[in-house]
Amino acid sequence: MKAVELMSVGPAPEVVRCIEVDEPGAPGVGEIIVELAACSINPADLMIFEGNYAAIPETPCPIGIEGAGIVMAVGDGVSLVGVGDKVMSLYRANWSQQLRLKETEVVRLPDGIDLEQAAMLKVNAATALLMLKKYVDLVPGDWVIQDAANSGVGKNLIRLASEKGYKTINVVRREELIAPLTAMGGDVVILDGEDLAERVSAATGGAKAKLAIDCISGAITMRLADCLADGSIVINYGQLTDDPCMLRPDQVFFRDIRLMGFWLAKMMPTMTFDEIVAMYQELADRVVDGTLEVAVEATYPLERIKDAVAHAGRYKRDGKILLRPNG
Repeated sequence: MKAVELMSVGPAPEVVRCIEVDEPGAPGVGEIIVELAACSINPADLMIFEGNYAAIPETPCPIGIEGAGIVMAVGDGVSLVGVGDKVMSLYRANWSQQLRLKETEVVRLPDGIDLEQAAMLKVNAATALLMLKKYVDLVPGDWVIQDAANSGVGKNLIRLASEKGYKTINVVRREELIAPLTAMGGDVVILDGEDLAERVSAATGGAKAKLAIDCISGAITMRLADCLADGSIVINYGQLTDDPCMLRPDQVFFRDIRLMGFWLAKMMPTMTFDEIVAMYQELADRVVDGTLEVAVEATYPLERIKDAVAHAGRYKRDGKILLRPNG
């Protein structure tokens, strides 16, 4: 059976490889066997490989944050899923043809869901949903501003916010992104720049956002904060620059703008299993009804893992890169 291994920490294409591993065997009590249909490659995966994430992995080790597939066998005492069910893995090393997991390490999905889309739910869609729900009591008509609006999280946020009646201001760095993000449902799609606050105010009729979501850090954090109402929050969930998140003193003590961080891996342990299941079932339903759909630029077999992670690291991609472990 094939799986992907991280050999050491370093440049992603140089430190991953496809290897032969033992098949998982029969499931034990409370266990299931899942055949992986699709696995997403996330920026966090690449950061882990390169030693730029929260912790340095001990290598060699199995890897891959996201995966979705079909239950092939169940052990005694399993009641949450059955053979043939589609599931999303909550496990943290999914890039393999099959896995033996506890039944509480998966979430059962609707029969009608596309498994490629299911493989992209765990990180980006959940991050977007939780940032919209956990920090500010938004009501229909409220404005939310985000940068990196063309990212996986950004696109999910546009769609989820629109479905809930929130209005989005979507800051981008390339003019060619304006039309597709507008067609996706972005209420305002605007280029970043020093006069961002003035142009946002003109586009919203003077309305201020109640929440800012930052994936870039650096000076753009200040520009997002200039678009907020007093007492509002900036949530940072990424660092696409090497600069720290910046807020001016007047934003902090005159306007009470607060900076908070979001990390899904830290949020999930605060949730019960039932809460996690309910969240992903809500997101899965949004995939089935067409609210959520993420473009896929390319798929690769496990044998081409080096090509796959190199592709995932390219700038100006138009969709996610997926692995198809079983073809």
